[in-house]
Amino acid sequence: MLIRRFDPADWRDLHEYLSQPEVVRFEPYDVFTQKASKKEAARRAKDPAFRAACLRDTRVPRESGKLIGNIYLSEQDFGTWELGYVFNKNYHGMGYATEAARALLGDAFANQNARRIVAMCNPLNTASWRLLERLGFRREAHFLQNIYFKTDASGSPIWCDTYAYGILKEEWNHL
Repeated sequence: MLIRRFDPADWRDLHEYLSQPEVVRFEPYDVFTQKASKKEAARRAKDPAFRAACLRDTRVPRESGKLIGNIYLSEQDFGTWELGYVFNKNYHGMGYATEAARALLGDAFANQNARRIVAMCNPLNTASWRLLERLGFRREAHFLQNIYFKTDASGSPIWCDTYAYGILKEEWNHL
């Protein structure tokens, strides 16, 4: 697994997974068009919080590899960072998200002065909260109907619950 900055040329691989309804089901956006994927790849290339998770191909240069997902790790207030991730459904269940997140978390705690890392997910997104628990995060809250990203046909919010997770540097160092 190679974790690197985004490049605008990543748009095709980005589009491959952001156009999958199953992948964006719990995200605050709908499936992406090719045009939107090009724009999003260019935006992410300028945003240091987004990292491209790529498969390594030993036959090509180190910077190469198929983009199969992204990790978001952004500094917030008080030494707290926020984690997020989205991966191509064709690579779910293979340990790639765990490997990529573990690498970024380790770097954030060791080199970026992270004191605490938090993440949120929809309780219906079992794969996401199981990943967080595999990484050693603790479930800190279950917020009921606290957020919505979409509306129904009449324009009313479709409310969603949220699990809030967190891990402290001391906890990470003891894993």
